[in-house]
Amino acid sequence: MNSVDDIDVDAVRPGVGRETVVRAQGLVKEFRGGDGGVIRVLDEVSLTVQRGEMVAIMGYSGSGKSTLLQVLGALDRPSAGTVELAGQPVAALQDDALAKLRNHAVGFVFQFHHLLREFSAVENVMVPMRIAGTDESAARTRAEELLERVGLSARQHHRPSEMSGGEQQRTAVARALAARPSLLLADEPSGNLDLVNAERLHDLFADLARDLSLGLVVVTHNPSLAARAHRTLLLEGGKLVHTDERRREA
Repeated sequence: MNSVDDIDVDAVRPGVGRETVVRAQGLVKEFRGGDGGVIRVLDEVSLTVQRGEMVAIMGYSGSGKSTLLQVLGALDRPSAGTVELAGQPVAALQDDALAKLRNHAVGFVFQFHHLLREFSAVENVMVPMRIAGTDESAARTRAEELLERVGLSARQHHRPSEMSGGEQQRTAVARALAARPSLLLADEPSGNLDLVNAERLHDLFADLARDLSLGLVVVTHNPSLAARAHRTLLLEGGKLVHTDERRREA
């Protein structure tokens, strides 16, 4: 089993290391139901995502899309199958080493932004960097750059209660990028936004995949967001049963 010191942090930085940011093969995820029976949520799912690629996953509510994201991002371990993040097998890592890899390799954006209400936008973006040991000055500079990248320079000193829902979600995106991840996972990121703010967020995701050379996997019911992806996958019955591959300019 690998220790924390064995993790190659440089391998998960954008522009460094392998082209493939996540590779999953034969994923199975099972839960035990209230009646004692086994429920198979993921059934032999395989997926590879490369830098600069945006993949949309669609499917009915309860089809296992969020579970798949959690397994891909090493928030949960599969019942069977393998996941590699930045070329490193997740199953071989102890919990502390896995947490280090996840914190450097993966950014998460959820339907609810989970911002700290008492902190300003720039302070919210600084939080993961400060926890990781980045000094305050460097963390603030990085946070300001990220807020500018998502179009919120003028709002950086506002608290969440002083921002619109779209601005709060874009702050959450900036926070997810703080550690310079190679993989961004988004779970229904525009589910609570109005049309205008949703479209702005959708454009932002497409731009980030291209400009920052991120691998981006987004779970969505929104066809407008899925239309911006390079590939759209349908999760049904625990399987990725349909692939709609389209090419977008890099």
